[in-house]
Formats: sequence, structure tokens, C-alpha cells
Amino acid sequence: MQPAQGSCLKRPPDAAPRRVPGLCRGEVDFGGSGKKRGKFVKVPSSVTPSVLFNLLLTEWHLPAPNLVVSLVGEEQPFPMKAWLRDVLRKGLVKAAQSTGAWILTSALRVGLARHVGQAVRDHSLASTSTKVRVVAVGIASLGRILHRRLLDDAQAQEDTPIYYPVDDGGSQGPLCPLDNNLSHFILVDPGTPGKGDELAELRLRLEEHISQQRTGYGGTGSIEIPVLCLLVNGDPSTLERMSRAVEQAAPWLILAGSGGIADVLAALVNQPHLLVPQVAEKQLREKFPGEHFSWEAIMHWTKLLQHITSHPHLLTVYDFEQEASEDLDTVILKALVKACKSHSQEAQDYLDELKLAVAWDRVDIAKSEIFSGDVEWKSCDLEEVMMDALVSNKPEFVRLFVDNGANMADFLTYGRLQQLYRTVAPKSLLFRLLQRKLEEGRLALAGLGAQQSRELPAGSPAFSLYEVSRVLKDFLQDACRGLYQDGWATSRRTVDRGPVKRPMGQKWLLDLSQKSKDPWRDLFLWAVLQNRHEMATYFWAMGQEGVAAALAACKILKEMSRLETEAEVARTMREAKYEQLALDLFSECYSNSADRAFALLVRRNRSWSRTTCLHLATEADTKAFFAHDGVQAFLTKIWWGDMATGTPILRLLGAFTCPALIYTNLIIFSEEAPLRTGLEDLQELDSLDTEQSLLCSPGHRVEEPVEVPGAHGSQGPRAAFLLTRWQKFWGAPVTVFLGNVVMYFAFLFLFTYVLLVDFKPPPQGPSGPEVTLYFWVFTLVLEEIRQGFFTDEDTHLVKKFSLYVEDNWNKCDMVAIFLFIVGVICRMLPSVFEAGRTVLAIDFMVFTLRLIHIFAIHKQLGPKIIIVERMMKDVFFFLFFLSVWLVAYGVTTQALLHPHDGRLEWIFRRVLYRPYLQIFGQIPLDEIDEARVNCSVHPLLLEDSPSCPNLYANWLVILLLVTFLLVTNVLLMNLLIAMFSYTFQVVQGNADTFWKFQRYHLIVEYHGRPALAPPLILLSHLSLVLKRVFKKVAQHKREHLERDLPDPLDQKIVTWETVQKENFLSNVEKRKRDSEGEVLRKTAHRVDLVAKYLGGLREQEKQIKHLESQVNYCTLLLSSMADTLAPGGAYWSPGKVSALEMDAQSC
Repeated sequence: MQPAQGSCLKRPPDAAPRRVPGLCRGEVDFGGSGKKRGKFVKVPSSVTPSVLFNLLLTEWHLPAPNLVVSLVGEEQPFPMKAWLRDVLRKGLVKAAQSTGAWILTSALRVGLARHVGQAVRDHSLASTSTKVRVVAVGIASLGRILHRRLLDDAQAQEDTPIYYPVDDGGSQGPLCPLDNNLSHFILVDPGTPGKGDELAELRLRLEEHISQQRTGYGGTGSIEIPVLCLLVNGDPSTLERMSRAVEQAAPWLILAGSGGIADVLAALVNQPHLLVPQVAEKQLREKFPGEHFSWEAIMHWTKLLQHITSHPHLLTVYDFEQEASEDLDTVILKALVKACKSHSQEAQDYLDELKLAVAWDRVDIAKSEIFSGDVEWKSCDLEEVMMDALVSNKPEFVRLFVDNGANMADFLTYGRLQQLYRTVAPKSLLFRLLQRKLEEGRLALAGLGAQQSRELPAGSPAFSLYEVSRVLKDFLQDACRGLYQDGWATSRRTVDRGPVKRPMGQKWLLDLSQKSKDPWRDLFLWAVLQNRHEMATYFWAMGQEGVAAALAACKILKEMSRLETEAEVARTMREAKYEQLALDLFSECYSNSADRAFALLVRRNRSWSRTTCLHLATEADTKAFFAHDGVQAFLTKIWWGDMATGTPILRLLGAFTCPALIYTNLIIFSEEAPLRTGLEDLQELDSLDTEQSLLCSPGHRVEEPVEVPGAHGSQGPRAAFLLTRWQKFWGAPVTVFLGNVVMYFAFLFLFTYVLLVDFKPPPQGPSGPEVTLYFWVFTLVLEEIRQGFFTDEDTHLVKKFSLYVEDNWNKCDMVAIFLFIVGVICRMLPSVFEAGRTVLAIDFMVFTLRLIHIFAIHKQLGPKIIIVERMMKDVFFFLFFLSVWLVAYGVTTQALLHPHDGRLEWIFRRVLYRPYLQIFGQIPLDEIDEARVNCSVHPLLLEDSPSCPNLYANWLVILLLVTFLLVTNVLLMNLLIAMFSYTFQVVQGNADTFWKFQRYHLIVEYHGRPALAPPLILLSHLSLVLKRVFKKVAQHKREHLERDLPDPLDQKIVTWETVQKENFLSNVEKRKRDSEGEVLRKTAHRVDLVAKYLGGLREQEKQIKHLESQVNYCTLLLSSMADTLAPGGAYWSPGKVSALEMDAQSC
């Protein structure tokens, strides 16, 4: 083939392997329309449809269609109504754009195709995206094309298009020009005359072939490409094409009111039993008043109409002029569903239409047309469309499928979950994180040998759940421990309560066919990581442990918002309402039962690796959650232990000085209950008292039986009472806190005494009090070591140390201890004894500032500490501005007053120190004012000495001083005051929330501390060491309060939380229904229903009038027959008599 475009010769097969051979193809350049070009191919009428379809896809690179709309109608100029023009120019093109459809229309610039071409042109001019385009393929017979000789005789060179003139005059007789608004043309050779309409036959074959192809549009599965014929106007010859199309089960959408044969079908399609030649003749003469039809033609068209109307499920009539409330894509989808609906009741036959509804996001059509109750859906039938809805982010469809029988427990296997993660958008943050984890795993495998390296998959990243678990581990830490690992590792971890070491370079491989143990949690995590909040909220509503799930999502999104580079995406992450969901749900639970709500905070959640809600809230930094009254009431209960809330501090101090007062009524304790003897008693939950006894002690844990010496004798109850009272008092966090405060003040007093009175040099010291101080600090160091490294976290030492250093007060402790050690070392050496005193004096300041942490528990002082902390940041910014003016003024005055003084210490004093003092009013006028400077009088200011000021530019120094004081004392100081005022106003509203969050940390800290304070804490440390060595304690006291509830009670709490979540969601839905916007939406919906009802009344009125006309017609027909059969009647032809008999039978 010659390589010139427009040539019909064959191209060598190696030149273009994907080129369809044997066809004449080329390009046309439409003159007068800029650089617009179109591709064309000339084919014989007998061409195979697969050849044409492959040419469109492979050679012209058209996107595979998700729908084909074949426009059928009038190809002659006719007056078009305004609404019909809008439907074609707006509705059709919009539907093609939104659904990814092809439009098959006529290639001629006449009739309907002219308006479709103009709509395609307008869309291409208005569209700013090259990916979103409307594909309109024009098909026409070469015999009807104007300037055909240009296409037949073209012998252009390679890549030279054929020039085709634009004829604005329209058609010239039977010939019409090509539509320059289209870009692809299929030109059919007329072939042998007398073979009928070969163009229509080719279109029928092409439509049938396309309808048998499959496309993966809308999701993971594939569907047969739907083909819909759109009838607009049309002449009677269109009936032949329709009759052939309905035989191929092609659905038709008939636009009523568009004129022509479309109106004839719209009037007769619902009454096929009345379709007789006379009625058809009447309709045809009404729609085509200028035409004259023979009786044989009317009989033929009547048979075609009867054949067409015998397939009512393939015919959808819609009047856009009367029912303009729906878009064309909606009507198209309803027509496709209707074509499937009437001939099958099997769910499998509706899957393609359901996939289209998912792809087009028309949940309303799916509810009304597909899930109308006619078909029984099984969970297995909805698996594929459920996957499509999840991938394409259609939460309404997911809800619809679940409501109509989809079972997530059966649907979600680990294989499907892994497939969901593999559909992540390549430009998203989750994709980058998973890809990073995958690369890290490959690098780890690369060190194991070339054999394992060759086993790595090539091509696009194939993420597994192993990478997902590592990403979640970075976000949730211990809350996702063991997630998406094999059952052996998980069971080992659960039993041993420790990390299971994975063999190097290997993964815990999951059985991908295994069903998910918690499908709603897994889908919730997937949706949160995908930043799909509406879908995640639905999964949250369907799952269990709602408070923990919402807090986990809050933690994930806060971490992802820090990593997200797109500002808009990060903003949506920060604006997610998961913290508010957790807060509202806990409020609902707390208002229902305070004791159960307290247990909800500290129970180990089964779905979140046995972490508690308090732990998740701490990790997520949800300050508003801790500020909730229920959480604060729980913390207050923990703070006071078994003592009465609000016990005066003086009574506690009195019990400190005289422990015997514990056993009096000075301090009120909770009701004395018999000690639990084991775990067996906890399994009895039949009575409400047993449940209350378990839930009302949130500060305690399930303990081993406590054996009291002598308890078996007569003194047993009394000894148990004494021991219980002792444990309740000294084990309460408030007692531990007061003990530490009292002893810390004693420590500071001892430090002050040693530093001021009894700090002797090495030969005489250290004295006894100083040695006591050393021992005291040693016990403080032991306690800090216990807090940092001897915790219950299943992490390595480096991780524990990093967690310990995150607390600013721990950093303060480390600095204080370090300075103390340095000071003691220097103090022991006579040469640096004074340096040691200096370091210890500074260290005393650090220890004293540590008292601020103690005041954080106070309700009035706590918020003020937060405000002071925020104001310190303002001071640093202020000092930056102040330092600029200090350096500028100080260097200038030093250069003017003392140009010859090169002593560094004096330069520093005059450049920085002296200007700083001048801000507070200490102005040395004797060195600045010329009238007061006298170097001979002052002993330090001798004549010609460097200290004597230079008076050459004294006036400039005075001017600079005035300017400096004006800027610093007036401008900068007022700026600092304004900054403090703004910070106070901003922080004051949230200071209470921040304080309550700090209060939680303080309570948790002292809840986990030993009962004795330093230096007596050494006894507690020895006790802990002995218990660990001899393993006398089965479970240690956790830093975060955690409880293992018995299985019956735990399940009871989970069910109760689920019920409260349902109540909360119902209340939210009720408030939404009562909102103004919802009321307006309901009103609009009711107005639409009334309009549809009125439309139905109009339709009934039309039917009554039509029935009346038919009755009159039958009456006239019977009278005509009577006159004919009467003797002497007029002679009628036998054919017409038989037709009258048929009509009479129908009447």
C-alpha cells in the first residue's frame, strides 16, 4: 500500500503492524475551519464489523466505549423544536461525556446529525481537558456525499490530507456535505443497486458486534458494551431498521414529541392490540400530512409496527417536553434496565446494568429499577459490583448492596483486601508509603542471595498486606500489632504477650483465601488510609468498638496530614470529624451508664491489638476527648482511688503525719467489700450486683488471691480490714502525689541548706546532710530509670528511651541530674571546687523549676501554666526583634564614643549589656552628654585613655539614644504586650482543654508510680525487683490503665456500645431530617411527586380521549360494514373487506 494518506493501496505489513489492511483511509482538511482535520475510511458494504471496530480502537486510538448511542432519525432538513435541540446539543453530549459513550450518527451535515456535530464542536471548544472528549463517529454512504470525487480521485502524498471545502449552503439535491464538526468518518461504498439499504445493514451488524464485546468500565469486572438506539423524528422507512434491530434485542429510546415516526410509535406502543391499518394510516397521515401512502405500504408498515410493539421491553418512550426532570443519561440507563428487566428474573442478568448504575453513580435508579423487589439477590451475586463500588468510592452503593443481601463477612477475604490496596491512586500519599515499604522489603531481600532477588515481581508495584501492616505500624504503633499476619504468629504473640521475631528477609504470609476476621475494621482502615471519609464513616457505623475505631482514625489522619504535600488534601485530613465521632459516641454512652462508659475507656479492645481507648486517645493527641466530662470524672475517680472524692487535703496530711488516723472516720473510704478470691468469681455475671462490682472499680485490676497472715483465725476479718485500709490509702494516686510533693519540698530544703550552710571544701566535706542529698538524688535517678526503661511496652531500649525523652519534664529531669553529677564531680576536686558550687547552684534552679509540673494538677494554676508556656514563644520572637535594635544601636554608639577602645570585654559590655540596661532606665549620661562628660574628674575616664568618650559626634549619639528608647520602650514593648494579649485571648478559650489533657498525663504518671516517695522509694524498687525475680505477680501495673474483662462481660460491653452507637446515629439522622435544608429537600421531593401524579393524570386523560376516539372509530367502522353487507351496497375490494373484518374483530 502506498503510504500516502487518502490512498487505497496496501501498506507493507511491517510498516504498521496494527494497521488494518485492505481499507482505503486518509485525512480530510476542512477549508475555512482552521486546522480542524478528520480521519476517514472507505469500506465496502460487506466489510466485517470486527475489522471496523478494530480500526477504530487500534489505528484511530479511540477509547474503548462504555456505551454506544446510535442516533436514528430524519436525515433531511426539518424544523426542530427548541427543547429537542437542547436535548441533542446538551443532553446527548453531556451523557456521552459522563458515561464515556460513542455516538454513531450520520456523517452528513444535515438533519439531526447537523445539531449533534455542533454540540460536539461546542464541547471540544469549551473543554480544557484532553482526556475528556466526546467521540462521535459519522457513517454515511458515498453516494450521498457532496464532492465525492475529491475522496474517490485523491492521490495525495504521504501525510498530506485531502482538502474538502466547507459548503454552508447545505444540501444540493440528494447530495450533502460532510460534517466538519466530526472527526471520524466511515464512508460506505453503495455497492450493487437493488440490494436495499446496505448502509443500515452495516450499522446493524456493527452495533451487534459492539454489543457482544466486553469492557472493564467502572471497576474490576467486565461488562458487555451496551448499545442503545435513540430514535428522533424519522420517516416510515425507519421502521425497517427498527424491526431488524429489535430482532437483535437492541433497546430503543423513543423521544416523544420529536415528530415523525417517533410520535407514531409513542402513541401506539402501549396499545399494540389496537394497532390496525386504519389506525396506522390515521397516525401516518397526521405526522406526514404532505405525503401520500399506498394501501399496500400502510399494510406493510402496520405489520412492522405490530412486530416492533410486540417487544415492549425494548422500547422506552420519554417525553422531554412534558417530563424534563430527568437527564438523558438517567433515561438511557432506565431504558437499558427495562430491556433486561422484562425477560429475566435472574440476578445474573442484571449485573451489567447494575455495573452501569455503579459506574454512572445513579443509586436512585438502582433502588427504583433494579432493587425493586422483583429479583432475589444473593450475597455471591453482589460481590463483583461491591468491589466496583468500593474501588470507585461509591458509599451509597455499598450501603445499598449491604441492605439488599451483601454479606461483608463472606465477601471480604484477605485476597480482596489486598486487591483493594493495589487500586490505590499512584499520586496519593498511601501509594508512596506502600511503595517505600515495598522497596525497603526488596532491599532486605536483595541481601539474601540472587535466587530470592530474582523472585521479586516485575512491573507495577504489587503491594501486599505485609506492606500495609508496616504502614499501619508506623501510624498506630501497638494498636495494630499482629495485624495481617498469619495465625501462628498472632497466636504466639497473644499467648506470650511479646513480639514474635520474624525470620530475616521473610514475611508472615497470609492465606489470601481466608476470610477477614473483622471485615468492617479492615474496610474502615482502608477507607481512612484512602482519605475517603464518607465511606469510612459508614464502615465505622457498621463495625464494633466505635470509640476506639474513631480514635485510631484520628491518629492515622494526623500522621498522614503531616506527611501530605498537597495542601488541599492535608486540609481535608485535618478537617475529618473522627475525633468528634468518638466524643459524641462516648457522650451517648456516658449519659446511658457512667460505670460502663468508664469500663469502655480502659478495656482492652480485641480489634485493636488489645489497646485501650485511653491509649489510642493519647497517641492521637485528642485533647477534646480528654476534656469530656465523662473522661474527667473517670480520671477523678482514678485520682482519689477508693477514698471519697473531695477529701480535704489537711486530712490527708494528717494521715501522713499519723498513719493510725487511716483507721478512723477522718477519711471516708468506699464500702468495704470482701476480697476477691480468684478469677472464678468474675465469671458470674447473672446478677447486676456482680457487674456493678466489676465496673465500679476502674482503678483496679484482676489480681491474684491475697493471703493475709492469720486470716484463718479469729483475727482474720480484722487483719483483712487493716491491710485493705492501708492499701487503699497509700495506693491512691492522690496520696502518691502528695507524698512526692511533700518529700520534694523536703529535698529542696535539704538542697538549700547544703548549698548555703553546709557546703564545705574537700578536706572538711562532704558532710552528713550533703551525703544524704547525694543518696536522695540517687533514688531520683533510680526512679527515672524505672520510668524510662522498665515499662510494659513491647519495644526495644532505644524506642523506650525515645518515648521517655518526648516528655519535656523528663528532659528537665535529665538536665538536672546531669548538672548535679557534674557539680558533684567538680566539688570533689579542690581545684574546681568553686566551679562545682556554681554548677550546683544552677542545678538548684532547675530542680526548683520542676515544681511547675506539680502545680499542673491545680484547676486554676494549670491553665495559667499553659498560657505562660505559649507566651514564652512570643518572648523568643520579641527577643529576635529586640536583638536587632540592640546590636544596631550598640555597635553604632561604640564606634562613635569609643573608637580607640579595643578591649573585648568592654566592647561586649557596651554593645549588648549597656543598651539592654538603658531600656530599663539606666542611662550613663556622664559618658554620653557632652555637657556632663569630664574625663579628668572621673578616675576611670582619664584624658586620652580609651575609656574617655569621643565627643566629635555627640549630637548623633543623643539622637540615636532617643530613637532607640522610642523604638524599644514604646514600639517593641507595646508590640510584646499586644502579642501577649492576643496569645492570652487565643489560648484562654482552649486552656481548660489543654490543662485537662495534662491532668490525664499527671494522673497516669502517679498512678504508675510506687507508693513511697524518694528517698524511701528505694524500698518499693527492691520490692518490685524481688517480685520480678520470683514471679509472684502475674500482671504488673500498667502505665496506661488497662483491664482484661471476662469474656461474657466484655461481649456485653461491646454489644452495649453498639446499641449506643445506633441510638447516636438515629439521633443524628433525626436532627438531619429536622434541619431546614432537609425540610426543603423533602418539600422539593413532594413537589416532584405531585408533578408526577399530575403528569399521570394527564396521561390518563390522554388515554381516555384516545379510547373515546377508538370507540367512535369502531362505531363508524361497524356502520360502514353494515352498509357494505346490506343488499345493494357499494362494491369493495376483497382485500379491503378482509381488512375491515380484522378491524371489526379487534374492535
